[in-house]
Order: sequence, then structure tokens, then C-alpha cells
Amino acid sequence: MTPKPTLQRSRAITCFIAAVFAGTITTGIFAGVTALFLRDGYPFERQMSAERACADHAYVSERAACVRQRLSGRGQVALRAVDGTRE
Repeated sequence: MTPKPTLQRSRAITCFIAAVFAGTITTGIFAGVTALFLRDGYPFERQMSAERACADHAYVSERAACVRQRLSGRGQVALRAVDGTRE
């Protein structure tokens, strides 16, 4: 027995493997969070677009009905461009 206990030294390869594993986990978490932000931002974009398009309605009930109609997909109106083609 030794009077002073010492810890075993870790190998360099063990530290390297742990760092690679931690980097992989971090990359996966960041990629997942980014994908969630991108996916969940799309419905909000559609909501804001519908509210802007229906802003000219005077009554709140008409505005809400217009927004619901646009979000359901029935309110999409094909606009004519300057050259006469449809968008």
C-alpha cells in the first residue's frame, strides 16, 4: 500500500473519443433545434400573410373570416402579373 493515493491517468485516446462523442451530440442537438425553428416558423408566416391580406376589412368578424378562409386554402386568388400571366 502506498501512503498517498493517486488517481490513474487517463489516456489521450480516451479524451479524444469523449470529445468526438460530445461534439456529435452537440451537433445533433443544434441541428434538431434549428429544424424545429425553421419548421415552426412557416405557419406563423402564413398567419401574418393572411392577416396582412385581410387588413382592409372594416369589421373584426369579416377580418377573422377572411383569415380563416385564406389559411384553409380556399382564399387563394390568382393575381395577374403585369405581363398578363398568372402566378
